[in-house]
Amino acid sequence: MLRRIVLALIAGLFAVPATAQDWVPDRPVRIIVPFPPGGASDLVARIFADRASRITPQPWVVENRSGANGNIGMEAVARSAPDGYTLGQCTIGNCAINAAIYTRMPYDIARDLVPVFWSGSVMNALAIHPSIPVTNLQEFIVWARANQGRVNYGSSGFGSSNHLTPEFLNGRLGLGLVHVPFRGGAPALQALLANQVQVMIENIPTKIQAIRAGQIRAIAVTGRERDPALPDVPTFAEAGVPDIIVEPWFGFMAPRGTPANIVNGLNRVLNQANADPEVQRRLRDLGVRPEAGSAERFADHVRAEVARWREVVEQNRIEKIE
Repeated sequence: MLRRIVLALIAGLFAVPATAQDWVPDRPVRIIVPFPPGGASDLVARIFADRASRITPQPWVVENRSGANGNIGMEAVARSAPDGYTLGQCTIGNCAINAAIYTRMPYDIARDLVPVFWSGSVMNALAIHPSIPVTNLQEFIVWARANQGRVNYGSSGFGSSNHLTPEFLNGRLGLGLVHVPFRGGAPALQALLANQVQVMIENIPTKIQAIRAGQIRAIAVTGRERDPALPDVPTFAEAGVPDIIVEPWFGFMAPRGTPANIVNGLNRVLNQANADPEVQRRLRDLGVRPEAGSAERFADHVRAEVARWREVVEQNRIEKIE
């Protein structure tokens, strides 16, 4: 009897470090997506939440909290308890561009948040309403110039990549497109389908089903190469407009102060989810390139993107948002 007690105590002592190292949630994990349902951020987050819920004993749930181009939702993440039970969906907008374009931010990426996992990268696609009488980018440029001030483009909000990219085209090509911001990519898509706006340069996952159904027409993508999900759509460079390369990305952030073993535990679960063939298929079918890897890899990427977009905003003298 005494021997069994001693052995149990010894086993318990060795179990403590292992449990600390192999942290798993013992209550539901909340993922705050700072955009409305149906957009690329939401779709990617739900794919990972669904698979992670089958890996850990507790479910992973998505909560949409939109507004201010993702700032409202990410502020909520930054103010949450650093205990591993709240993650935020980080994007090129709310974790890189916003810091360069907003004069006041409710959170600081480096000070208030810690990277956990890089879930994927995408391209934007220039898509038009089928009523526009063009079939390629060069025809669109001619048509837009002939209709300056009368062509609206939708975006997921001021400062998003799908706001800045059309503005680059306006400045470089003299298109005169008029910006109509929405609270996310999904409502902007609905406006395009209804012909309330005529153009969008939005993440491919948001509108790929509408493109495949022929409800809208994609005429160029912003990647270095064509997207395997839309193999017949040329890059901007192939279509005659070089140097338009924008590849938005998604990842998960936790509140600053989250212990390293918890960050590592979350990263491990999300990498395991990413390795699932069904997750890979679902991501690629949407036009998402899986990334994965360590939290440090994602941190390096975010730092580089923050510096890149600050330089882009300064060099192009893009007006700041109050």
